[in-house]
Amino acid sequence: MTAIRQSRIIIDMQTIIETPDFLSDEKTAGLNEQERFDIVRTIAKNPEAGDVIPGTGGARKVRFAGRGRGKSGGFRVITFYSGPDVPVFLLNIFAKGDKINLTHAERNELRAILADIVAAYRQGTRRNDQSRK
Repeated sequence: MTAIRQSRIIIDMQTIIETPDFLSDEKTAGLNEQERFDIVRTIAKNPEAGDVIPGTGGARKVRFAGRGRGKSGGFRVITFYSGPDVPVFLLNIFAKGDKINLTHAERNELRAILADIVAAYRQGTRRNDQSRK
């Protein structure tokens, strides 16, 4: 009798939250379902991927190649990750041809809202924990 061995590899992945702005932007950017899956999977595996954008309070820009377009014709995803107890927030996505960098005003806006996003998430989590008791 032949023995069958089943292996399971569990890779720690960070939870991802796609914000309403991200969901709207992905349609505008022309992202297909496979590209979206690849982006979410990559960031879930490595939440600190990409370059920190100066002046934003910790937002990152992650570059992705589009199908048949290469990185120069791909997408830029703006993410925020503040630690293992909070999900990675996908904030925005844009095609490189549409936009290369965030404006100074957009960076200032991100800096103003990122701490609020984390605080609201943690408050909501605490509220859910208390209601279960």
